[in-house]
Amino acid sequence: MPKVQRILETALYCDDLARATVFYHDILGCRVLEEWERLVVLDAGAGSVLLLFKRGASAAGVASPEGDIPPHDGGGPVHVAFAIPKETLPDWVATLRAARVEVETRRRWPRGGESLYFRDPDGHSVELATPGVWETY
Repeated sequence: MPKVQRILETALYCDDLARATVFYHDILGCRVLEEWERLVVLDAGAGSVLLLFKRGASAAGVASPEGDIPPHDGGGPVHVAFAIPKETLPDWVATLRAARVEVETRRRWPRGGESLYFRDPDGHSVELATPGVWETY
């Protein structure tokens, strides 16, 4: 059986794309790769991208000569986690504090990893995780 290599894209659905883009760019340092009226594509590191969709704007799908993109959308808060090196954890705590982003919780995992959880402007649960969270990370 063939195996997947990794997650390439993660999508979040946002009420205000400009506000969400500022958050992920200015606070988490994600570089904007592409920007359209309904979508902002951000570099999430290691060849992965974070897709910020205007909530409801992709519910009809997209037809094109190159191939259609099926409809998708989401409501309510979801979760996304970003991998960070363990030694940068104190810097991230300071960066979030300086940006007035409240750390909702901090967790130590049995394998030695540590996570910081906070909310983005749309209420999504965002995690910064060091190695040792999962068997594979």
